[in-house]
Amino acid sequence: SGVKAQIGIKLYGDDLDVLRRKAQELMAAMESVPGVTDPLIEPQVIIPQLRIELDRDQLLLNGLTPAEVNEFIETAMNGQVVSEVLDGQRTFDLLIRMDERYREDPEALKRLTINLKDGGRIPLQAVANIYESGGPNTINRENVRRRIVLQCNVETRGVVDVVGDIQRRAQPIVGSLPPGYFVEYSGQFESQQSASRVIGLLFVVSLGGVLLVLYSMFRSINLALQVMMALPMAFIGSVVALVVTGQTLTIAAMVGFISLAGIASRNGILLLNHYLHLVKYEGEDWSQAMIVRAGVERLAPVLMTALTSGIGLVPLVIAGGEPGKEILYPVATVILGGLISSTMLDFFVHPALFWLMGLRAAERVVNSSDSEQRLLDGSSSPSSVDANAADVATAR
Repeated sequence: SGVKAQIGIKLYGDDLDVLRRKAQELMAAMESVPGVTDPLIEPQVIIPQLRIELDRDQLLLNGLTPAEVNEFIETAMNGQVVSEVLDGQRTFDLLIRMDERYREDPEALKRLTINLKDGGRIPLQAVANIYESGGPNTINRENVRRRIVLQCNVETRGVVDVVGDIQRRAQPIVGSLPPGYFVEYSGQFESQQSASRVIGLLFVVSLGGVLLVLYSMFRSINLALQVMMALPMAFIGSVVALVVTGQTLTIAAMVGFISLAGIASRNGILLLNHYLHLVKYEGEDWSQAMIVRAGVERLAPVLMTALTSGIGLVPLVIAGGEPGKEILYPVATVILGGLISSTMLDFFVHPALFWLMGLRAAERVVNSSDSEQRLLDGSSSPSSVDANAADVATAR
């Protein structure tokens, strides 16, 4: 975009005075938005200029065209290469133009005579208005259109939120622009928006991958979805942690949410596996007592795992304001908040969900596993081996 600041507003139009005036109005609207820092309008310095404005009526009366007069003035002021000069093996351009004292004197330029097609001569001031004035030192263009840039940075707020506020407050000004004038928003936030879209897509892909892995493990979409119900509980803690620490949803925070999706599923996997283990190998019935026993037996491993993970993130959260922690701080905040909420809520919400909606699915999984085991045992039993041997002997 050509704008180094986080937010840039490009104002396009033809008249530099109108552009500058509207830019001042947009700057006032920008400065009124909370979180905006370092507001700046693209600098332009007014410098002395010599302006030559052609009188088209006089040009027509004298049989001249604007192109002919412009070429004449350009040759007089800037010069024109008419030949080359050889000096040994070196070649130099031969440039012809007016002497410097005439080029710097507006009165001398007014008396400069132009040859007419009928052989006559008239002074330049007869067909042009020549006067000294002031003008900008640079005129910036983009896509052949004149433009002026306003820019600012952001602190204590999200860039996307600040851009939205600026757009709302600038809307009346943009609506009052003359025909042919328009505004474009640019800056580093464009790349952030693009990265946010990519991360959002990756987040959806990661959720699909987690669901696929869980389904391949339990062979039940019901149980897989129950495990993934831990994600909303984890996200609640992450959002609360961001609000408490005064952070916004940045790209780094979104990366933390992606990481949390896999971490938060762990508790549900441990509980479900233990439910199935107690029924299949320890003779428990599908009862509330079994669910309570599984929760009690898995409580210590889950708490120890969460504590070891959380303790490792605490230093990053405490030292979040130090230089170099701009990326790790939001990631650690999201994961730590999600670990706390998912660990606390998972032992209350997940057992209730399993009792209400997961018993039949879990029973089907256990029965299917038993059937597969019986088939494997039957295929490898001695009687089947003897039968196979007899079949081979008969064939011989």
